[in-house]
Amino acid sequence: MVTWYIAAYLPVALPVIKETIKALKKGEVFTEFFLMSVATIGAMFIGQYPEGVAVMLFYAIGELFQNAAVNRAKKNITALLDVRPKTAHVLINSNYETVNPESVKVGDSIQVKVGEKVPLDGKLISDKASLNAAAITGESKPQSLTKAENVLAGSINLESVIEVEVEKLYNDSSVAKILNLVQNATAKKAKTELLIRRLAKIYTPIVVYLAIAICILPYFFVETYQFQDWLYRALVFLVISCPCALVISIPLGYFGGLGAASKNGILFKGATFMDTLTQVNTLVMDKTGTVTKGTFKVKQISISNDMTEDEFMSYVLSLEKTSTHPIAKAIMQYENTGDIFDANDVNEIAGKGLKGVVKNKTVLAGNKKLLDQFNIKTPGDIESIVDSIVLVAIDGDYAGFVTISDELKEDANQTILAIRNLGINEIVMLSGDKDSITQKIAGELSISQARGGLLPEDKLNHVEKLKEDSTKVIAFMGDGINDAPVLAASHLGIAMGANGSDVAIETADMIIQTDQPSKFVTGFNISKSTQGVIWQNIILAFGVKVLVLILGAAGLATLWQAVFADVGVALLAILNAVRLQKMKW
Repeated sequence: MVTWYIAAYLPVALPVIKETIKALKKGEVFTEFFLMSVATIGAMFIGQYPEGVAVMLFYAIGELFQNAAVNRAKKNITALLDVRPKTAHVLINSNYETVNPESVKVGDSIQVKVGEKVPLDGKLISDKASLNAAAITGESKPQSLTKAENVLAGSINLESVIEVEVEKLYNDSSVAKILNLVQNATAKKAKTELLIRRLAKIYTPIVVYLAIAICILPYFFVETYQFQDWLYRALVFLVISCPCALVISIPLGYFGGLGAASKNGILFKGATFMDTLTQVNTLVMDKTGTVTKGTFKVKQISISNDMTEDEFMSYVLSLEKTSTHPIAKAIMQYENTGDIFDANDVNEIAGKGLKGVVKNKTVLAGNKKLLDQFNIKTPGDIESIVDSIVLVAIDGDYAGFVTISDELKEDANQTILAIRNLGINEIVMLSGDKDSITQKIAGELSISQARGGLLPEDKLNHVEKLKEDSTKVIAFMGDGINDAPVLAASHLGIAMGANGSDVAIETADMIIQTDQPSKFVTGFNISKSTQGVIWQNIILAFGVKVLVLILGAAGLATLWQAVFADVGVALLAILNAVRLQKMKW
């Protein structure tokens, strides 16, 4: 009979014993494999053959279910994110040839057929397009784009065949960045996860020593002491002590939260930033491109010399074409009948504007601070202009100005209201734009603290001053190159991912793919739900374990119940973590 039990025990026990030996060689003694091996071998030693075999068998089955649940969760997230197209139809010698997207260069023209995914980021060449970008931005509503608008890789073409001019290499595309960020995000452990792992390393050996005490100490105090009885209790105690429910379910909870966020167009560069977001009580935000559309239009052109409008705008356009700033993009939309020339020695002066040489003449285009820097006098009446203004000087003389108008994003007002409802009452707007425009936009959004006309270092100084109050957890939301220092200095940097600068995106901790400020609220709610699920798992695991530990020490729990407390609770915690992928925000 014993031989049959051993024959049944070995096939399921050997893999666990091998893992125990591997861990011991690495110096890792108190692992779940060690606990299970000692407990079942001990059960066989004291003649509890059925339980020794059954417990190891139940544990092995539980591990299979557990691994299946983990792998399914990871596959769901990978499938959700792995929207990378495998081919691209690129124009080569007047014909479209199917190639690997990684071989396509910037400037190439690609064709996307109906139902296909756009393989690379680019600019629409066709007159119009209807795209489903849900996998990238989280927006279920199809995008209607017109010629020259940005097209994101991973979007699905819904209507007619379209052509796109490639603007980014395959590895730099939005979809590649999403995959890279989410894959790397799990490496940055949240404090809760790190704490539990540290506790497990302390908690497990303590329980092992307690199990030894349960077996030996009663000998000195109990008159009817029976070694087998107290050894059995100690073995039950050992099996229960395994902390795998916590160690597995907590990182999986964060992984599920990161996946849910990416599904909604929000990328966190690590689980720790989800925790930080829930602690934010002060939000500082940029204006242009963050709460306003950043899609400026030329409103007025004023020329102070005898130049024609076309001549004047030729100088302006020639210089502005070198910049990626939203105002520069707006000016480039101006329909000019004059020539556009190559600009040389162009220098972008942060927070002020551009300086360059056009047709052998030094041209300045920017704000009043730029012209003041070069001692160029400007008319006094420009101070009364509320719209964004680009002042122009040619060869040291003031030449005129161009005004640009912008408008609020559709969700800006509701976002500010929703943020206040989250309990974040201190909202500050800092902008490099004119103070009059900043105050006007802030007034429309009911933001009482606003300052304009700031250089990057001014924004940084303002945030550093806010940080002097140790009770404040500050998030900064911006999109431009000049926002990068503040994004880095804040407790949580949030960048706009669609039209934001690469520098801002690289620096930020959280990226909003859709450029919608309301996604801040969505990200906050996802992070809160993730924390909730994780703490539910912690309470569930500890609660059940403590109860069964007490019952085990008192001799009221069997090895069967001990395994349920270990594997069963781990499964319940995993299933609870998987819920995050099903939730709606």
